[in-house]
Amino acid sequence: MESTALLVAATLSAGTVLALAAMGLLINEKAGVVNLGAEGMMLCAALAGFAAVVHTGNPWLGFAAGMGAGALLALLFGVLVIWLNTNQFATGLALSLFGAGFSAFAGVQYVQEKLPEQAKFVIPLLTDIPFVGPALARHHPLVYLTVLGTLALIWFLDRSRAGLVLRSVGESPESAHALGYPVRRIRLAAVVAGGALCGLSGAYISVVYTPLWVEGMVAGKGWIALALTTFATWRPARVLLGAYLFGGVTMLQFHLQGEGVDIPSQFLTMLPYIATIVVLALISRNPAWIRVNMPASLGKPFYPGS
Repeated sequence: MESTALLVAATLSAGTVLALAAMGLLINEKAGVVNLGAEGMMLCAALAGFAAVVHTGNPWLGFAAGMGAGALLALLFGVLVIWLNTNQFATGLALSLFGAGFSAFAGVQYVQEKLPEQAKFVIPLLTDIPFVGPALARHHPLVYLTVLGTLALIWFLDRSRAGLVLRSVGESPESAHALGYPVRRIRLAAVVAGGALCGLSGAYISVVYTPLWVEGMVAGKGWIALALTTFATWRPARVLLGAYLFGGVTMLQFHLQGEGVDIPSQFLTMLPYIATIVVLALISRNPAWIRVNMPASLGKPFYPGS
């Protein structure tokens, strides 16, 4: 039971990384913008967050720095694709490559750095309950805030006026523009907000999840988060559940190794990516179902004068 509780705890922590990034990308795509640069934004944010904690000793400043780095790169991406009408897919790939290269170059001096000792978080009363304590009550506050943030995003998209406007921009920007809504500014705000969440995810990796900095430490999680939005059919609750599913697959490799299961480590490392490919392949068998659920103008540029 103790081993299972530790696996559940590791799953929640790993799933938080994916959930934060996927929620940011979901906001982008609800507004009709596809950002393939999540991996690069997360790497730059991981470096910014780690550097901020090294110099200040405050992990929350590290999260703020990561969000700022992600938002800044997303702002650059948004200006290029929304105002200059560059191709969304090519620009996103360029951002991802830039982020990987820049973080590797700028992070050389932080490879040997160590973060100061951080406080341990526990939920009183629950932490001493068998299974519940080690599995659910000893996480970083950001793990719980991610769940609350998902509920807030569901309310925002389904119940608030601003959320309905955001969805209308993703469904029919021409109609939203005809009603007087500033489509480009709404899309830019969505892109920046999504970038900030991707940045928070990157900072969480380097500050909490694996408190260190090494080149390429995001290790494809940005791409998995991108696939999650399709896997979840653009619904926040499914994104969260999918993030925990993929997080569990990721941590299963360490659990099996700890239990002494004789499986090549290379195969176990491949598990999260194999799961991603399998899920996308299964979803792609029903393209009509995808079209019904995805925003109608996803990936399509908008020209106000047309």
